[in-house]
Amino acid sequence: MMAHFVYTAEKNDGEEYKGQAEARDRFELYNIIRREGGRVKSVEEESGTSIVSFGYWSMRLARVKEYEKILFARNLGAMLSAGLSLARALSVMERQTKNVKLARAISEIGGGVRRGDPLHVALAKFPGIFPDLFIAMVRAGEEGGDLPGSLLIVADQTERGYDLKRKIKSAMIYPSIILLAIVGIGTVMMITVVPTLAQTFAEAHAVLPLSTRIVIGVSTILQQDTVYVIFAVLALVAIVVAGLKTKVGKRAIDFLLLHLPAIGGLVCEVNAARTARTLSSLLASGVDMLASLEITEDVVQNSYFREVIKEAQEGVRGGGALSVVFAQHENLYPAFVGEMMAVGEETGATNEMLKRLAIYYEEQVDHKTKDMSTIIEPFLMLFIGVAVGFFAVSMITPIYQMSQNIN
Repeated sequence: MMAHFVYTAEKNDGEEYKGQAEARDRFELYNIIRREGGRVKSVEEESGTSIVSFGYWSMRLARVKEYEKILFARNLGAMLSAGLSLARALSVMERQTKNVKLARAISEIGGGVRRGDPLHVALAKFPGIFPDLFIAMVRAGEEGGDLPGSLLIVADQTERGYDLKRKIKSAMIYPSIILLAIVGIGTVMMITVVPTLAQTFAEAHAVLPLSTRIVIGVSTILQQDTVYVIFAVLALVAIVVAGLKTKVGKRAIDFLLLHLPAIGGLVCEVNAARTARTLSSLLASGVDMLASLEITEDVVQNSYFREVIKEAQEGVRGGGALSVVFAQHENLYPAFVGEMMAVGEETGATNEMLKRLAIYYEEQVDHKTKDMSTIIEPFLMLFIGVAVGFFAVSMITPIYQMSQNIN
């Protein structure tokens, strides 16, 4: 059973430093620090109570964000480039991070490294924090003798993916706010305005058209059965969320995104950028083509694009060219992708061509996400116009008929 220790040690030149480590007992901890060239001055073992009461829940409730992984990879690579040992650099990273879950993970990773595990093996024990792409590139860096370089590459790769997702989310803020406002205003009118008009129509014994009866019916339900409506909405949301997590649900969403007007093209370019960037980064780190395709398949989320990458794996395994499969699926990957891959294979610069592809499509996505609000705005206006028009006609028609009867 491993124990968690907090220690103070002294280097040969007299400099003191503090650190944390996982070890079976104090004797193993002393041997680990001695191999690092240090001498233990004081050691304190963390009590089991604090780990259970605070650490246990912190580890499970905390979440390691994307930018924290970026900082970890970038700072670790910088410290290794500056000449610090891996164990020492990990100890510094552990003290620097504010995330409890990440700090504990780095502590255990550092303990594994001190016991002689390669860094990629220690990282692989935390698949919930470090994805396959991260681990594969670290492994390639260790085997190729350029771990700092691989860490900087994986930091750049993760950062670009993070920026891409952030831009897409930012572009969807405006449409989301508009839709929420429409739903909110519509609900308020259904509860406050429509009942008053309905009472007026009832007192006048007006003959109501179908659209008006529908609006009044919805208003009555919202007003009289509010609790049931809330529960029904929550149940519907839960069913939809659960359904989207199934294989069929995910497939349906992937299909919908590909066929939505103004969105489908963006989805293709996003996946082209992600595929090219991931392959380029892995190949630059020394990962072989088949392993790179396998990892890229996990990185790409849309199932239709994953099938193309899976097919590319089979083609490369059988001795075929990478570009052939992508050229056969121009409905998903733009024709430019297959052409650039073919040029890269012919010139022996596949990695460079993939990098250029990634940059090109990342710029395309950047421009389109900036204009996303402008693209979606006509569809929103059309939706708002139809909703407002339906409501207005439904309420004004009976009033007009009543005024005609009075005359």
